[in-house]
Amino acid sequence: MTTYIVRRLLQAIPVLIGISIFTFLMVHLTPGDPVYIFAGDKPLTEERAAQIRAQYGLDKPLWKQYSDYMVNLLHGDMGKGLHSQRPVTDTIREALWPTIQLTLAGLTVALVLGVFLGILAALFHNSWIDTGAMVLALIGVSLPIFYLGLLLLFVFSFYWHIFPATGLGGIQHLILPAIVIGFGSSAYLARLVRSSMLEVMRQDFVVTARAKGLRERVVVINHALKNALIPVVTYFGLQLAGLLAGAVVTETVFSRPGLGRVAVTAISNRDFPLIQGVVLVTAVIYVLVSLAVDLSYAVIDPRIKYS
Repeated sequence: MTTYIVRRLLQAIPVLIGISIFTFLMVHLTPGDPVYIFAGDKPLTEERAAQIRAQYGLDKPLWKQYSDYMVNLLHGDMGKGLHSQRPVTDTIREALWPTIQLTLAGLTVALVLGVFLGILAALFHNSWIDTGAMVLALIGVSLPIFYLGLLLLFVFSFYWHIFPATGLGGIQHLILPAIVIGFGSSAYLARLVRSSMLEVMRQDFVVTARAKGLRERVVVINHALKNALIPVVTYFGLQLAGLLAGAVVTETVFSRPGLGRVAVTAISNRDFPLIQGVVLVTAVIYVLVSLAVDLSYAVIDPRIKYS
């Protein structure tokens, strides 16, 4: 197991380097001069623009800028934001927890709602319950995140005044954003659980378990569901990408300070160091989640071994 983990982490190094190169080239080759965007409405002479470029190393060749960035990154320095003049690591650290909090809450909503609807649809296959669950899943797939967010805001914040509309705070500030980013994922998850459960429940070991007189709840949870979880866990890990992408829109709709809003602001301002830092941290999260998903297979199915 340890050897497998170390090998996977070593394999992630060239992936992260490739992502850093792609992001670096993408933000530097995009039209527009960040120096003038940084100046805003203030008058900026060519001499002052040249000074700013020299200060941030923007006058150097791209290969030199990238090599300097990687050297600093190996020392734990992601640079300073062009606009905030704050270390990028501090900005990301402050914004990371609200986004992780929102993503975990969205994953919980997706898991609970998706698995429940999927099991329900599988147990009552070809009934009105199955149809209703799949219609609800279809609605979840079809609704855009921003529309669902605005709809929930109107109903539960502005009309009924049950939940706060914006900002950070307690659990009440988290419920609506979590439902927004988790509802769409729960729809995909429900369809996957349904199909996987229907396939597993036709297997011989499930028929044998029922023939032995086990209660239906035991058969479904201990036998069918556990064996149907591997494709679900795979999808669940991959869905993190969609939830983090949805967090960008959700944090904007609900005015939540987080990594998504930081990314949007950095892209709008062409803040090179901040964009690169956000993308790199997000890529590291993807790598760790992918590793955790792979390791969870052995917990679900003891027949799976790692070497």
